[in-house]
Amino acid sequence: MSDDGREHNGHERVPSRRRTRFPGISSRAYEHPADRSALVALRKLSGFDTVFKALSGLLPERSLRLLFLSDSVRVSDQQFAHLNDMLLDACYILDLEKVPPMYVNQDPQPNAMCVGLDEPVIVVTTGLVELLDEEEMRAVIGHEVGHALSGHAVYRTILLFLTSLAVRVAWIPLGSLAITAIVTALREWFRKSELSADRAGLLVGQDPQASMRGLMKIAGGNHLHEMNVDAFLRQAEEYEASGDLRDSVLKILNVLPRSHPFATVRAAELKKWSQSRDYQRILDGHYPRRTEDQDASVGDSFRESAAHYAHHVKTSKDPLMKLVNDLAGGAGDLGGRVRRGFEGFTSAPPGSGAKGEPPADDTRPPSDGTPSGDRG
Repeated sequence: MSDDGREHNGHERVPSRRRTRFPGISSRAYEHPADRSALVALRKLSGFDTVFKALSGLLPERSLRLLFLSDSVRVSDQQFAHLNDMLLDACYILDLEKVPPMYVNQDPQPNAMCVGLDEPVIVVTTGLVELLDEEEMRAVIGHEVGHALSGHAVYRTILLFLTSLAVRVAWIPLGSLAITAIVTALREWFRKSELSADRAGLLVGQDPQASMRGLMKIAGGNHLHEMNVDAFLRQAEEYEASGDLRDSVLKILNVLPRSHPFATVRAAELKKWSQSRDYQRILDGHYPRRTEDQDASVGDSFRESAAHYAHHVKTSKDPLMKLVNDLAGGAGDLGGRVRRGFEGFTSAPPGSGAKGEPPADDTRPPSDGTPSGDRG
């Protein structure tokens, strides 16, 4: 449980191992730069909370709560007590005073989510509970509590509503395009918020191997004796560096419809952060407090986000990111490099037809850009 076994919300338990607690920690301490800049800006908007509470009447939040209450199992000291222990522990470590209700839903697909406008609700599936061991599950619950502390549940609920709305107004061309654009932007932000919540899960569990192992099992199932975390992380390196510009484009197309980054990417990002100075400083007690949130600068947050993306482009091994970096650096023969990167899509064998005419025998490979679905 907690770092010293003290009572929290009337519940007391001897910890299996000592872990650090973070009194008054602000979610800014662990948020991904792109996530943090968006959240700081939203929190600065006058009347923002009032607007979203007004929208709550349009959103299916009340319906969701009734659905979970009627057709799922609410976690407590009498039901799924071990999950209740982990929930109380996660809230204690991240100093979240109001413990969100948590439900277990019958679903073989391993998944978890945190939704709600007025009060966040955490839901985990039976597939996830049966898949993960104690330390892996602790990181997942910490992940969801991190969503609650950041206020991500509000924006995820809006995303779910807009996604549903986009389907309903699909027959209106301009309306559908406008909502689709907003949903696409929200998904990009939400993928970054997932990286933030992964960091929160690590702060709760304080076991990097367990956090990365959980992501690996979400990707590959419960055959842990057949898998290896280091090999799984090498997949992420191969995914980033392999292929040419065609593969870079396909990566973008594959991830666009997803609300979560790919599991290998999440594991690699989490490992990088666990080895960073920022993570160690938090463990040492040096982190921003919630009492300072109102003084957070929007400009500083955006500059930090821009610096992060610039560093990512500069250090990335992805062919498209390398091209962008070379373009920024004024490298020569970029046109030739672009043509060579895409020549597999459109090039035809020399002399295969008259100028401006297609070759007699079209040997172009079939398109294979079907995006994969969300998982984990």
